[in-house]
Amino acid sequence: MKKFFVASIVAVGIAATATILPAQGVTTGSLTGRVTAQSSKEGVAGARVRALHLPSGTAYQALTRSDGRYSVPGMRVGGPYTITATTIGFAPRTETNVVIQLGVATEVNFVIAPAAVQLAAVSITAQSGGVLSSSRTGAATTVSRDALEQLPTVSRSINDFTRLTPQASGQSFAGQDSRLNNITVDGSYFNNSFGLGSGATPGGRTGVSPIPLDAVDQIQVNVAPFDVRQGNFVGAGVNAVTKSGTNTLSGSLYRLQRDQSFVGENAGRLPFNRGTFDFVQTGVRLGGPIIKNKLFFFVNYEQDEQTRPGTNFVTNTGGQPTVGNTTRVLASDVAGLTTFLKDRFQYETGPVNGYNFETPAKRVIAKVDFNANDANKFSLRYIQLDSKTDVIASS
Repeated sequence: MKKFFVASIVAVGIAATATILPAQGVTTGSLTGRVTAQSSKEGVAGARVRALHLPSGTAYQALTRSDGRYSVPGMRVGGPYTITATTIGFAPRTETNVVIQLGVATEVNFVIAPAAVQLAAVSITAQSGGVLSSSRTGAATTVSRDALEQLPTVSRSINDFTRLTPQASGQSFAGQDSRLNNITVDGSYFNNSFGLGSGATPGGRTGVSPIPLDAVDQIQVNVAPFDVRQGNFVGAGVNAVTKSGTNTLSGSLYRLQRDQSFVGENAGRLPFNRGTFDFVQTGVRLGGPIIKNKLFFFVNYEQDEQTRPGTNFVTNTGGQPTVGNTTRVLASDVAGLTTFLKDRFQYETGPVNGYNFETPAKRVIAKVDFNANDANKFSLRYIQLDSKTDVIASS
């Protein structure tokens, strides 16, 4: 009975994984190029191209076709990578410090010479997929990990970085409504289906980010892609991938705070009641190896505590000038309405002035990556946003 139960669990897990995989979007990059002979300038067939991700030891490889061209899909984004081309009768050639971008084909070409030729007489050329590249799949902007760590952010959300694309106007792209965007994180949809308020992402109306910024590895904004894997949008496809563990144990502990002391007290010549509010964000990130070059973990926990005034406007006690935050609504009228609702319908309206809104939020991301071999990789992610949980399995 126990063996049957275990087998059933394994079968259900495999079926669930098979169901989830086709729904995933673009979460990786790719490597392309050509290997040519120095003497004949023709493509070398059957050459082996091996790409090694130095931080994690993850390896990818491919063989060149009859024209010397090769393609390595599904590669982990970032780097640096060391790319090596080898074949019988020729000296191996290596290109270092190659960075793979999300959803972009990075091009690395090799010119190889017979093994007897001195290395000084060999030329190696490499070209990465930059802004102007024939290997790109349409109008797109990629925000790397370095940019995410160095550029300033006010809301600590991906919205501060999607504005880097030239077609952006706030959360609108190419003149389209923000509700027509498609936002994915590790291939899973993170859209605000109702489009309420100013936020196009879950939690946008309350000012809550759906994912810790410290856990994001790269962001790509696609406006008009040729890639058939990217769709379900009219405005833009905002694609983000999370970090993974490497062979080096690393982490961070951070705390950010903002209150009314950061807000001015005057709007021109008019006084402004800024009220009292407080925002505290605390987070911790840790990633590293479980088995070097094979098994890695990554976890990020973040918590928000936000308290802000429900309204800065106050009722008029009678005879007060209606300037600044003082309204024409009489306090006596509001008190009468409150009493009527309570006595007639047993409805408690709560306070009219001086009340606060509290918006707590918690975000957890846990990720395990496994390198079975050069051809097979497995990744399991656990994402929890308050009470909502999404589990993603990919291979």
